[in-house]
Amino acid sequence: MPLLLRPITRDEHLAFVASRPSASHMQVPSWGDVKPDWRAESVGWFDGEGRLVGAGLVLYRPLPKLKRYLAYLPEGPLIDWHAPDLVERWLEPMLAYLKGQGAFSVKMGPPVVARRWSTEAVKAAIADPAARRLRDAEPTSYEPGAQEIADRLRRSGWRQTEPGGEDGFAAGQPRYVCQVPFAGRTPDDIHRGLNQQWRRNIKKAEKAGVKVVQGGYEDLPVFYDLYVETAERDRFIPRPLPYFQRMFTALTAEHPDRMRLYLAHHDGDTLAAATMLTVGEHVWYSYGASTSRKREVQPNNAMQWRMMTDALELGAAVYDFRGITDTLEESNHLLGLLRFKVGAGGEAIEYLGEWDFPLNRMLHKALDLYMARR
Repeated sequence: MPLLLRPITRDEHLAFVASRPSASHMQVPSWGDVKPDWRAESVGWFDGEGRLVGAGLVLYRPLPKLKRYLAYLPEGPLIDWHAPDLVERWLEPMLAYLKGQGAFSVKMGPPVVARRWSTEAVKAAIADPAARRLRDAEPTSYEPGAQEIADRLRRSGWRQTEPGGEDGFAAGQPRYVCQVPFAGRTPDDIHRGLNQQWRRNIKKAEKAGVKVVQGGYEDLPVFYDLYVETAERDRFIPRPLPYFQRMFTALTAEHPDRMRLYLAHHDGDTLAAATMLTVGEHVWYSYGASTSRKREVQPNNAMQWRMMTDALELGAAVYDFRGITDTLEESNHLLGLLRFKVGAGGEAIEYLGEWDFPLNRMLHKALDLYMARR
């Protein structure tokens, strides 16, 4: 029997998230408050006895000039992805409900890991001149059932999409991420997992007198100045300051540790800053920023190490560095960031990626054309 899907309250949604060891920060109610250009709704799946057995945050984005919507569940929903009746019992009720809400297309990001590459495997792939992409390197492990889930989705009409930006309709989350496993490990274990360069840089920062502190809302403009400098250096378009102010206010109102801001100081000068997000046992390094000044005192390594030890104190089972590049070519400026993250003892993780279901093929095609021309 298909499950019943209906709107749920924020409290019901949060209670369900709290009952699980991990959930994406994009699948908690407060994330909807961070995205004012999208209308947010919490939905829940109920079994025959009226128990809440799944939940999701849906973001609705209107199609220009029409009261039709792209429905997006970033890194969600939180359902039993390995259920044998996944499509019939879980996804078909979702599609029917969203169609009734005016959705012409549905995008979701199953939080299902497909493959993993150990720290050593990623290092070997980077060092191999014949390896051009991480996806072509032999993974350390395949997650059981992931391929079967992908096959079920394809057979039922879902289609896999390449990750894009997060601007407007180009809503997309990284398919490849770097995570450091924390479960069952002590700070000493994690420190030993850092490569020699990381350990040396942490010691160098400590000797130079770098101080890492936890900041507050009032420190966001300092973070933002560094973030804009980083955007210019790394060639990406920065988000506006009000985005981060809204994010801090919304997330910390839901839970005081949902978002933290860290700043690395040296002789009264702020050299680096970063945001950290927490949901259950999952902690993310979210946004990072730094200046080109005084790089020799290694503020970024010091800041990350403070964030990692704090995450462990919060009960983290995983420290997530978020997106990494799939390319292994030396000419790509993002390769240095991959080396930095893997150097912290991180392993590369490939998720199933994002999937689209066109409820109205004509409007969905129009959206594809609109996005291609932007």
